Amino acid sequence: MPRERKRKVTYEIVLEPSEEGGFTAYAPSLKGCVSEGETEEEALENIKDAISLWLKTWEDIAAEKKGMLRRVEVSV
Repeated sequence: MPRERKRKVTYEIVLEPSEEGGFTAYAPSLKGCVSEGETEEEALENIKDAISLWLKTWEDIAAEKKGMLRRVEVSV
């Protein structure tokens, strides 16, 4: 069985102190993709895992709704 090729993608992350202590990290471009950590480093590592899970879930949803998905190009 061939190995799945992985690609690297970069996402901008917002990292901010939590009121309860520690840090919250989220990816604004991935709705609902949020994680936390006791330190900045831990929060950044945790958001990487959250992004991977978010993308895997999106792949599953996209496969189910293939005929409904469209792509658009936007100039910024």
